[in-house]
Amino acid sequence: MAQDVTTQSRRKFLQFLAASPLCGAFAGLNPADAAAELAASPADAIDIFDLELTASGKIPVAHWGYLATGVNDDSTLRANRTAFEKYFVRSLRLQDVLDVDSSVEILGTRWPTPIVMAPVGSQKAFHADGELGSARAAKSRNHLQMLSTVSSTSIEEVTAAREAPLWFQLYTMGGWQGIRARLRRAEAAGSPVVVLTVDNVPGGDRHTLARAVRKDSRDCSVCHEGSGVAARTKPMAGGGTDERFGVTWEFLDRLQQETTMKVFVKGIVTAEDAERCVEQGVDGIIVSNHGGRGDDSGRGTIDSLAEIAPVVRGRTTLMMDSGIRRGNDIFKAIALGADAVLVGRPYIWGLGAFGQAGVERALDILTNELRVAMQSFGTRTIADIGRSNIQIG
Repeated sequence: MAQDVTTQSRRKFLQFLAASPLCGAFAGLNPADAAAELAASPADAIDIFDLELTASGKIPVAHWGYLATGVNDDSTLRANRTAFEKYFVRSLRLQDVLDVDSSVEILGTRWPTPIVMAPVGSQKAFHADGELGSARAAKSRNHLQMLSTVSSTSIEEVTAAREAPLWFQLYTMGGWQGIRARLRRAEAAGSPVVVLTVDNVPGGDRHTLARAVRKDSRDCSVCHEGSGVAARTKPMAGGGTDERFGVTWEFLDRLQQETTMKVFVKGIVTAEDAERCVEQGVDGIIVSNHGGRGDDSGRGTIDSLAEIAPVVRGRTTLMMDSGIRRGNDIFKAIALGADAVLVGRPYIWGLGAFGQAGVERALDILTNELRVAMQSFGTRTIADIGRSNIQIG
């Protein structure tokens, strides 16, 4: 009984804090939507922000800080959300949208939605189910899943749980010896694509994380650090040498020669880099600023997409990551030229709140909101969504 009272008190406090004007003082550490409500079960979550609030009360504070943090004062993290507000949808009426088709084709495979599960490392830091819970949710909802180099669980185990191939996201610790070992394992596991991440460059301190760590007496660096000794304890990140090198265009060329997998580059934010990617023959570009956790540009990723899509012009697969929280966000990204979108924090909030069932709920919420957006805006299929559906206010 005492524990129930404590839990209820904590929930009331979190709801008060989320609605309080003081919440701005803890930007990035506490849930951002003041209307969010705690969910007693996955079905109780009305939107993604309910899952965020619920997860914030269950995930250890330092781990929550790692998940919530941006760079410096989190301005780029916030820009990823606020940038969506200047794009308005032009709604078409008298269209037959009784049954909409949200499916897309990515590299020859048909998926029920353009929602891709982004690579998020150390998922056992957020729930005991970890990447296996996410994989089982991906299987039950038939979503494409990407696995991080710093996953808590091996690619072999996660692939078995997903019962389908994963895309593998690549970090470069361990030098070429470590990289080759990871590539061979991913290839052997059936991964069709390796995603080279270039959007996690040193660009500033993660202050929200640093403040959260001070509030947590445990040493949880093994769970969530993305580099150094802690990262090498992860099943996909260990081994190799201490060789260090820059991730350059020459590195990308060598990677393309080193693997039989298709190569995507995640972290492109300018038209000139997108053009060079196309010229170098990459199989896909993911427009991303690492969820505001990389460089502190202050620019929302949706603005980068608006710059890049006219340059790519369908010459390679184009995806967008960072800031997607609602179905309308997905619609806007597709309208601006994305073939698909990645979501990271939203499904991890579901994982932290309720494990596998929470991930499923997060995916269902976004899928349902996308379908409602398509009906509201008069577009029956994803292919019907285009630049004419959107304008800058």
